Amino acid sequence: MNTLTTPSTSNWLNKVPEATLSFWIIKIMCTTVGETGADFLAVNAGFGQNITRAVMSVLLAAALFMQLRTRRYTPWVYWLTVVLVSVVGTLITDLLTDGLGVSLYASTAAFSIVLAGIFAVWFWVERTLSIHEIFTRRRELFYWSAILCTFALGTAAGDLATEALGLGFTWGAVSFGTLIAITYAAWRVGGNAVLTFWIGYILTRPFGASLGDLLTQAKANGGLGMGAMWTSALFLTVIVMLVVVAQFSVDDRTSTQAIK
Repeated sequence: MNTLTTPSTSNWLNKVPEATLSFWIIKIMCTTVGETGADFLAVNAGFGQNITRAVMSVLLAAALFMQLRTRRYTPWVYWLTVVLVSVVGTLITDLLTDGLGVSLYASTAAFSIVLAGIFAVWFWVERTLSIHEIFTRRRELFYWSAILCTFALGTAAGDLATEALGLGFTWGAVSFGTLIAITYAAWRVGGNAVLTFWIGYILTRPFGASLGDLLTQAKANGGLGMGAMWTSALFLTVIVMLVVVAQFSVDDRTSTQAIK
């Protein structure tokens, strides 16, 4: 879900990547790692929810600080931040559901309202929600606020569908995957690029979470029994490989621009 744009200085300085196929593959994998990684650290590694939340929040703050300090899109910094946002977004929803007893219906509704509010203020101030010109500090703060909220919302919506509504992991992944396909089809036939992008971005979170649960949960619980550690390691490896390729591509393009 991308649009063609005319190259310009502002596009070259854009702080976020273009929504290419590689972007969506990495993003979905990041959402899965957010689900499996949070479970692994809190449960399998024995850190518990409180320590995991504290450590991941500090790491996210550090990564976000680096992201805000960069002058243009830097793949390894950007995607490190997305992975950590994914983990923290999962932990926020888990805190509300498991720690505070907030129902998934309530948390899904609350995050939807908060996200709508962020988009409303963002559009009111900037007159656009496009990701093609995120090159000012204010736009970037709006962008990352929305991203964090989409991950928390997606986690709540995914858990709501697979657990509270009883779809299960397989049908949850199929359902959200179908919605993503419909959104892509809508964009292909001329749907608004900005709207379809954000719908797709929101939907990839519950899709990735459902996929993560399907892969990690025991077969007796409807999963494939791969475990959180191996699933996280596999997906992180693929993410690193794709990000390395993206980093080399950006470095080459930057060198070419400097020569010109």
